[in-house]
Amino acid sequence: MKIAVEFEECLKDSPRFRATIEEVEGDVCELESKLDKLVKLCIGMIDAGKAYNTANKQFVNGIRELAQQSTKDEVIESSLTKFAESLTEMINYHTILFDQAQRSIKTQLQTFVKEDLRKFKESKKHFDKVSEEKEAALARNAQAPRNKQHEVEEATNILTATRKCFRHIVLDYVLQINVLQSKRRSEILKSMLTFMYAHLTFFHQGYDLFSELQPLMKQLGGQLDQLVVDAAKDKRDMEQKHSTIQQKDFSNDDTKLEYNVDAEKGIAMEGYLFKRASNAFKTWNRRWFSIQNNQLVYQKKFKDNPTVVVEDLRLCTVKHCEDVERRFCFEVVSPTKSCMMQADSEKLRQAWIKAVQNSIATAFRERGDEEEKLDRRASTSTGSLDSGGEPKEKPLKGESALQKVLTIPGNSCCCDCGQPDPRWASINLGITLCIQCSGIHRSLGVHFSKVRSLTLDTWEPELLKLMCGLGNQVVNGIFEARREELVARKPQPGDPRQDIEAYIKAKYVERRFVRRPSDEELRTKVVSLSKQEKRLSSSHDHLPPRPPPPTPKLRPASNASGKSVRSADSGIQNSADGSREMLADTPSTISPADTDPPEAPPMAMPAVLPPASPCREPVFYEPKDCSAGLQLYWAAGARSLPDMAEALAHGAPVNWVNAEDQKRTPLIMAVQGGSLVTCEFLLQNAANVNQQDAQGRAPLHHATILGHTGQVCLFLKRGANQNAADMEEKTPLSMAVEAANADIVTLLRLAKMNEEMREAEGYSPAGDETYQDIFQDFTQMASNDPELLNRYEQYNTPRPGP
Repeated sequence: MKIAVEFEECLKDSPRFRATIEEVEGDVCELESKLDKLVKLCIGMIDAGKAYNTANKQFVNGIRELAQQSTKDEVIESSLTKFAESLTEMINYHTILFDQAQRSIKTQLQTFVKEDLRKFKESKKHFDKVSEEKEAALARNAQAPRNKQHEVEEATNILTATRKCFRHIVLDYVLQINVLQSKRRSEILKSMLTFMYAHLTFFHQGYDLFSELQPLMKQLGGQLDQLVVDAAKDKRDMEQKHSTIQQKDFSNDDTKLEYNVDAEKGIAMEGYLFKRASNAFKTWNRRWFSIQNNQLVYQKKFKDNPTVVVEDLRLCTVKHCEDVERRFCFEVVSPTKSCMMQADSEKLRQAWIKAVQNSIATAFRERGDEEEKLDRRASTSTGSLDSGGEPKEKPLKGESALQKVLTIPGNSCCCDCGQPDPRWASINLGITLCIQCSGIHRSLGVHFSKVRSLTLDTWEPELLKLMCGLGNQVVNGIFEARREELVARKPQPGDPRQDIEAYIKAKYVERRFVRRPSDEELRTKVVSLSKQEKRLSSSHDHLPPRPPPPTPKLRPASNASGKSVRSADSGIQNSADGSREMLADTPSTISPADTDPPEAPPMAMPAVLPPASPCREPVFYEPKDCSAGLQLYWAAGARSLPDMAEALAHGAPVNWVNAEDQKRTPLIMAVQGGSLVTCEFLLQNAANVNQQDAQGRAPLHHATILGHTGQVCLFLKRGANQNAADMEEKTPLSMAVEAANADIVTLLRLAKMNEEMREAEGYSPAGDETYQDIFQDFTQMASNDPELLNRYEQYNTPRPGP
């Protein structure tokens, strides 16, 4: 250790010693000032920490109160209670931290200042005093006269004694200085090190606490994603309901808003009425009345028990009251009492009187012949089934879609992390996902992945077949082809979200694991697909005619004025412009097949033959330059979903144009192939439904020419422009009329009529519902029973001679 002041130097009392002493004293004074300031700041910090803990405790109490208020929601209550307990533990850790700060900084440094620095100051006082005495003794000794021996001796004795005392005092002072300098280092470092260890313990305890809480937080994070989805769905449903109710016209009967009928709960009618009290003042009070369970009751508040006015409606009568000053009054009279009530309008009074009369009649019937009622109900039900036709197949929803999709190889686990029992899907990729991966996919944007719930959303048949045509095993074979080669680890269930998100972005956005084919491999693939497309096209031309479909049940068709005109022909109607339309309402069932059957060539109809198809037969040729776009083009014609997905993964533009084949696109080739699912796959991946070829024909034109009713229905649902004309100024509707294809004419005219009704004033949603129902019927038939839509003979059938 380096000595601040040398002991030998102090005995000399040299100027160097005095300068050193002065420097040390100044340093000690500054040290005392800094320590006093640090102690005061520590006290302020501790006081602020205690105030923070107090406020934090109040905040935690607020969380506990919120948890107690949420007893009906088990997830919220348990989560908030657990969070409050954890935060309480953190408050305790904070309290311990502030106690350590008080002991290590405040108490320890204050002790150093009060004891060690006080000793230094006392030694300094003795040193200063004896220094003055020494200076005085030296001056006196120097001034003693030579001729006065006794004064000389006295001055010499005093100087000797003073020097001896000075030596003791200065040695003690130097010792105190050196001890203080040494202890200063240890005391400061000891207090600060103790304070820092207190922080280390605090953060370790907090880390351990929240590590135990992390699994619950992850679980709640997954549930939160589901809650967000449910909230968005509920919002959409509420907005749809709000819009539907807002568009209803209540101008003709406002009274319907003033009461409610709920047959399922046995409520014949309920609403507000004024009731005249039976007291002497005959006051009128507004009460909520209801007719239920063969009784007339009312209540003031919802939580109040209903007050029974009439216990048995069979024993009472109802009549108008015109002998009172108030308007719209009526009276319900029973053998024991009567009740005077007032409605808000004449219509409401009539409605209430009629409701009471009907309830009286119903009460008599219910207590009468129960067996007759049951027989009558059964016969009515049978009659309605006979007259109303078979129920229509609705799009799959919930467990039906889930079970069908999960049977595909690899779909029973999440495509990206392997989590079993997935409940979400990416419809443009054709894969199933867990809830965490679905949230990550949703954050990528719809241009990469379109997420849909397997249990909450409705699944159209063509979309369901698209999911069954791909699957996790096929898609991972494309997007993870080079994963093992690159030694990339695939995430597992329970991995951190950031790791899974990084892997998904590398897989689908950067496409890092996709294997790029060589030019020779790509050429071989394109040649194989083009040959396959040609074989399929040739086999279609030689399919034998199918038997005529069963006669479809009729649905009234509306012309522009809203009126329908029925001809004598079965299943055919004459529209306003004189053309003939076929409207089918044939029930169908979801086919268990996972592949999409092509729409077979149309069947024959008497007296009407379509013109020869202007669509070309695909010609096989050896491609000059191969590309992913060309692979997508031929794969669409060959109806090969895996090859189409592979081409898109290799960067093929979904709207790629084949300049060597009349500027046709993959979507037009999918129309030529006759597959509804390949069209759906391209549309889900942002294919342009209105892109035209060199002849000015869009996919809707080609589907109309080929008589592919299901594709026409799909394109119209996806916003195809039916008014677009080709180079010959022909629209899809004019082509369908020339071919006498009643189904396609019907679809095109319905779509046009629905569009006109939307643009017209006073549009009613009922028209849109009818339009949706008819398109749903055609979608079901096109996906599951395409032969029901084959109404014409094949286009290549030779025309009969004159």
